[in-house]
Amino acid sequence: MRAQLESLVKELVARGVYYEDARKEFERHYIEHALRKADGSISGAATVMGVHRNTLTRKMAEYGVKNP
Repeated sequence: MRAQLESLVKELVARGVYYEDARKEFERHYIEHALRKADGSISGAATVMGVHRNTLTRKMAEYGVKNP
């Protein structure tokens, strides 16, 4: 996984993707996957992610993530 991450970061930097844009895209995808793993449970996804349920709800609103 470390090699894949290294490759992705190299590509993003080479393409001139700003850090903030890359971070937001990563967070959005991470949230979507955590929600699927938790079968749509916000509390379950928050536990998987290691964040408070309110933080997850706020991030979902920020990124426009809908519950699957």
